[in-house]
Amino acid sequence: MPDLRTELAANLDEAEWEWLIPHVKRDAVIVVALGLGLLDVGVAIASDNIPQVQLWIDEQLITKPTTEQLGEWNGNPQKRFQTLIVQPYVLAQEIVDT
Repeated sequence: MPDLRTELAANLDEAEWEWLIPHVKRDAVIVVALGLGLLDVGVAIASDNIPQVQLWIDEQLITKPTTEQLGEWNGNPQKRFQTLIVQPYVLAQEIVDT
């Protein structure tokens, strides 16, 4: 049986903003700050690592989308995100154009 990290890594994907909108409407999207490993966050949530997840919340490294973010992303429906589904959540991290 594969370990949790390997299992979640197989589910990493990219998504356009418009694909995430239904999940935002059900309040299931968690925005992961740049510089924080999306897979690390997924593993912590899936394994109920409450102290680590709470630390990230306290430091605002994982948040719900803000009104400003929603406005920006709604204006750019092709905006791309790295995503990871950890039921019932969809973790999303902006892909920054360089």
